[in-house]
Amino acid sequence: MSAMDHAFDLMQAQREKITRLTRVHAVLSAIKGLIVRAREREELYREVCRIAVEIGGFQIAWLGIVDREAMQVKPVGWQGAGLDFSQSIPLDLNGIVPERYGLPGRAIRERRPMIANDLAHDSRFLLKKEARERGVGSLAVLPLVIADKAIGVIALYAGEVGFFDEEEMKLLLDLAGDISFALDHIEKTAKLDYLAYYDAVTGLANRTLFHERLKQFLAAAGREQRKLALTILEVERFKTINDTLGWEAGDALLKQIADRLTRLAPDNTWLARIGADHFAIMVPDIQNVDDLARLAEHRLKQCFGPPFRIGESELRMAAKLGIAVFPVDGGDAGILFRNAEVALKKAKASGDRYLFYTQAMNERVAENMAMENKLRQALERAEFVLHYQPKVDLETRSIVGVEALIRWQSRELGLVPPNKFIPLMEETGLILPVGAWALKRASLDHRSWVDRGLMAPRAAVNVSSIQLRQRDFVGSVEQAIMDGVAPTGIDLEITESLIMEDIQASIEKLKAVRGLGVSIAIDDFGTGYSSLGYLARLPVQTIKIDRSFIITMLNNAGAMTLVSSIISLAHSLGLRVVAEGVDAEEQARMLRQLRCDEMQGFLFSRPVPFDQLTALLTVGAEV
Repeated sequence: MSAMDHAFDLMQAQREKITRLTRVHAVLSAIKGLIVRAREREELYREVCRIAVEIGGFQIAWLGIVDREAMQVKPVGWQGAGLDFSQSIPLDLNGIVPERYGLPGRAIRERRPMIANDLAHDSRFLLKKEARERGVGSLAVLPLVIADKAIGVIALYAGEVGFFDEEEMKLLLDLAGDISFALDHIEKTAKLDYLAYYDAVTGLANRTLFHERLKQFLAAAGREQRKLALTILEVERFKTINDTLGWEAGDALLKQIADRLTRLAPDNTWLARIGADHFAIMVPDIQNVDDLARLAEHRLKQCFGPPFRIGESELRMAAKLGIAVFPVDGGDAGILFRNAEVALKKAKASGDRYLFYTQAMNERVAENMAMENKLRQALERAEFVLHYQPKVDLETRSIVGVEALIRWQSRELGLVPPNKFIPLMEETGLILPVGAWALKRASLDHRSWVDRGLMAPRAAVNVSSIQLRQRDFVGSVEQAIMDGVAPTGIDLEITESLIMEDIQASIEKLKAVRGLGVSIAIDDFGTGYSSLGYLARLPVQTIKIDRSFIITMLNNAGAMTLVSSIISLAHSLGLRVVAEGVDAEEQARMLRQLRCDEMQGFLFSRPVPFDQLTALLTVGAEV
């Protein structure tokens, strides 16, 4: 080779080197611009690799983050056609068998760059076949180091052999440093953002974020005309725990309280830690204050009933609650917060476990809770009784059936009207054991009439929506009637609206009940707007016309037409018809003309206790 050719080759090599260095400088410049604007890790991962390939001219670039628990490097960004980066790369951070884990593992373990300027012959590089197929000859793996700890790597593949020299590596180390700085900056910014809206101890929203969420929930509740409640909880004696056991114990206690509250709330966006020992709980949709009071009782019992375990100590804790309800206690988040805090102060001063902001709500809840306790005692003391109202054949005026009605003979209150306690039993779920008792009692009473040799009428028992919704409804009916005579003399009365709530499930359950020999009547017919098609499918034998139509039919042509139509429809389907609320002879006469089958009302008899009905049946038998 002549001296001129040699000089030309040197100039060419120098130009290529300058071109490479210029590209790396351009990459550094682009990365610095990226650092200024990048706000998320994913954007940084993706853009770094794109810049390296499109501006730096590298064949392939990928960036991976260390998962020390799994002992892997997980690729999180890549660019350029080539190697498969969908799989994580195993690590050997202890250096036991470094030859198995390639250059990324070494770069991370040793926290220094790994250069392979001849991939085809470098024993440390494990993917020689893949590199040859994709035309790459050199590789630099640069560790990304934050606070003296390798948190990841960036790998750059060049097409030429011997690509990475000392000058280029200086620039690439600056590149790795800039990427590390950017990742550290994003992490610190994210942490600051997190601390601005979340509580560092419990991970729940802090007061600022919760206040914003509450405003959004209030706006939605206002549009939809729903009630929303804000509950503020204060942990009692929390300062004592901090003072005696230390702040670490206090933090551990707060975490356990937050965990229990989170398990009790369907959505943790409804929760926040808003002070040292204060939590806020939102209830976004409430039907009535009684439900809210029971929810407060339940949460206090579930959260603070069991002891808390802190190290070797077992702590029994308690809390107070203040409750404010939107919109009556405040139309915006600020007022609702303030009034819930006022309610909390009242609860602390009075010694109550919880209080509402509005005094009238406290009085109503107190009254209903006292009534609920009395109802629970009534079940234990066997204070419930059945009264029976006869169903009478319109032609013969003889008793052909009875309706069993629950009555409460309270030791303190006397005979309590059903409208005073039945709705509360349904709200509290007490209707389930009381309803089961009613079925069993009616079954035993029917058996008593049979044993006395009387013409025992079938006894119909009302079923509530809560009972019908139970999965074991059919089994509970079977259990309740098993002590009566066989075949059973017990029937069920179910309101039209209740059946229509879940028509298919109702049909299946009622068919199963029919298999027990129990007849079924649709109560309050005409008020539920049921489909005639469904009426034909229901396994019912009787329709009871609602009393509101009976008491108005003589003076209201529309009501008369409806009563006549219901009777004709029922008869066409092979069903019997009972008219409820028949209190006058004129009503009975008209119903007879309309060919109604039976009537029930004060004209014949009010609901009476078992002994009085037995006397009526005895007189009928003697006649």
